[in-house]
Amino acid sequence: MIPFIQTKIQSSITLKTTVMNDKAILNSVNEAIAKISAAYKNKNKVLWCGNGGSAADAQHLAAELSGRFYYDRPPLFSEALHVNTSYTTAVANDYSYDVIYSRLVKAMCVKGDILIGLSTSGNSANVVKAFEEARNMGVITIGFTGETGGKMKPFSDILINIPSTDTPRIQECHMLLGHTICEVVEMNLFPKK
Repeated sequence: MIPFIQTKIQSSITLKTTVMNDKAILNSVNEAIAKISAAYKNKNKVLWCGNGGSAADAQHLAAELSGRFYYDRPPLFSEALHVNTSYTTAVANDYSYDVIYSRLVKAMCVKGDILIGLSTSGNSANVVKAFEEARNMGVITIGFTGETGGKMKPFSDILINIPSTDTPRIQECHMLLGHTICEVVEMNLFPKK
């Protein structure tokens, strides 16, 4: 079993090395940091959405901004859109699961806010619909996807598409880059004295 475990670790390292050397991805991450930092400086907020493991990652990353990352500092408005289970289940039941996020975007977002969507395929209907609605409202969209960007690609102002089709490896890269974004945004907004 140890050789199998080693192959999984190596596949993660190999993909992360590819990402580390991909100038397009690095430029997209840098652009995301700049847009998020600017949004916060303008008193806007950052919202997140995803499904399954991507929802868990969205919630985790939202907490890194709203709580703290490396050091004590004021909180930032950052929330994952799926955290209200009563809302999510009611809208999924009464309307459609496909609109759980787009309805919240309509209710919560204003021009200049940031919506970050995570979907390894890039084809999650509820995230795509949220991005469509966000685009109509002047909300900046940042897509974290797998290699093609899927249906999210044309609705992403910034696309961070990991060059893989292996869901767990993509999610690991999403978290690595998400953590990096949170760390640099924190440094930008609250420089250590």
